[in-house]
Amino acid sequence: MNKKLYCLLITLFGFTAVLQADSPNIILILTDDQGWSQRSGLMDPENPKSGSSYLHTPAMDRIAAEGMRFTGGYSPAPLCTPTRRSILCGTSAARSGTEFASEWVPADHMTLPRALKQANPNYQCAHFGKWGEKMISSPEECGYDVSDGHTGNVTGGMADKMQPAHIVEDPKRTGSVTDRSIKFIREQTNTGKPFYVQVSYYAVHLRTELLQSSLEKYQNKGVPDRAYSQGWAGMLEELDSGIGRLLGELDSLGISDHTYVVFTTDNGGRGTVPGGNPKSLAVNAPLSGAKHSLLEGGIRVPLMVRGPSIKAGSVCRTPVAGYDFLPTFHELAGGRGKLSDELDGGSIVTLFSRPETDSVKRPIDGLVFSRPRQGMAAIRAGQWKLLADVNAKREIQSAKLFNVVADIAEAHDLSTTHPDKAKQLHTRLKTYLETVVDPSPTMKRRKNSE
Repeated sequence: MNKKLYCLLITLFGFTAVLQADSPNIILILTDDQGWSQRSGLMDPENPKSGSSYLHTPAMDRIAAEGMRFTGGYSPAPLCTPTRRSILCGTSAARSGTEFASEWVPADHMTLPRALKQANPNYQCAHFGKWGEKMISSPEECGYDVSDGHTGNVTGGMADKMQPAHIVEDPKRTGSVTDRSIKFIREQTNTGKPFYVQVSYYAVHLRTELLQSSLEKYQNKGVPDRAYSQGWAGMLEELDSGIGRLLGELDSLGISDHTYVVFTTDNGGRGTVPGGNPKSLAVNAPLSGAKHSLLEGGIRVPLMVRGPSIKAGSVCRTPVAGYDFLPTFHELAGGRGKLSDELDGGSIVTLFSRPETDSVKRPIDGLVFSRPRQGMAAIRAGQWKLLADVNAKREIQSAKLFNVVADIAEAHDLSTTHPDKAKQLHTRLKTYLETVVDPSPTMKRRKNSE
């Protein structure tokens, strides 16, 4: 920083303003079970099927319009808790656990709040909303200053979960989670300290909850364009309204230009929604598959980022994943150097200003996914994705190769027409799976009913 400018800032605003100028605020909005195409705006401006005209999500769409859309954004896993551990520790689920139960103890490893505080000890970190199932460590044990504690699916409502709709006062706790997040943001802004807050909403996870007025709105709107229900669409809009309140608060406090807002979800959308018409277009169309699967519908998710240095309305097609957040936020906070040998993610900061480059440096070239319980593993590198059948020991039995840029529905296996590429990715995936040990208990392959 220019010395004269530095002195001027101290004179005018005090030292805390200088600290905040150097380290931006960061907000991670994590929704639950929201598919790649499940908002009113297009996830890919070149794909008219990547959004829904039936849904109404103006706040989510605002983040995309004012920031960058990652058309190849991925959750680390097709299930909530493995993804949450991965985001927290910057690890692939293959390393930190592919199921709810895992022997991985997050507090014993590098975590996202610890990385931020390592970069700048002045960061205040909070986690509100859903923490996860069987996470072992509490948010505070992982470095958070404030949290809602050990929360999970039941906290957000699970009773009579297969009913089409439930009318409640604080649907999915969206309102109260937003309230606590706003209170924290105001407090930290008043102190002048940079902050990180992860807002982990319970919506739109199974058990449809919403206000009566929202249900009536969508009942009057008619039949959904996909196999979700009218109640589900109303629940999503209420979730969006909570996000809109967060964005509005940043505007009111005058910190929008100094705050990164990252929006994503923990896994792809469910394959079925209570009350939805199963004969309608699939909920995750145009992607194949759904939550629990390593098909695109299970792991490709909405990912948008708004903040300093990011051009409004920009698009990045480089594949990135939730386990890239830890090194990314560390760099944004001013951190330099290596954080941990266990990190699988890489910083995507360069993409914010140069989205056309493929400059993410990770220990392994590509994004790795594993779920032996479902007999699957995958690797995505560039336009290519190798989807493998594996046994309980994660040994590859067979594999298919897809160009998921040209063939987003994974309809055409190209392993025989591009054998060299298939072999290359097969070797890369095999080597990685042999390098790390999945700490999840060994389970027989069966369908998860969650």
